[in-house]
Amino acid sequence: QVQLVESGGGLVQAGGSLRLSCAASGSTSLIDEMAWYRQAPGMSRELVASISSVGSTYVADSVKGRFTISRDNNKNTLFLQMNSLKPEDAAVYYCYADHKSYGVLVRDYWGKGTLVTVSS
Repeated sequence: QVQLVESGGGLVQAGGSLRLSCAASGSTSLIDEMAWYRQAPGMSRELVASISSVGSTYVADSVKGRFTISRDNNKNTLFLQMNSLKPEDAAVYYCYADHKSYGVLVRDYWGKGTLVTVSS
């Protein structure tokens, strides 16, 4: 089992920055890919950025150039640096991790989310 706990959300003015963190605990040696998803009210959950166990990253077009994903495998922590925030970035941000075997998903794990509010 893997537990994920997010932190760092809050209220920020448009144009400001926030840094989200996700601390993983438990069977962290099982973790392969990690990611940040977000869900705004009335919207479906969407992938914001992901990072593989070897550091390969993906960033959604909507946040490219503004958000940076990183992970510290020694500290079992995932980060999302969010700059130039826009009101449309407001959402609950969820930390995600998965365990794969031979490239096939075995299990996924989710945090409970952290709220990001952006005032215009």
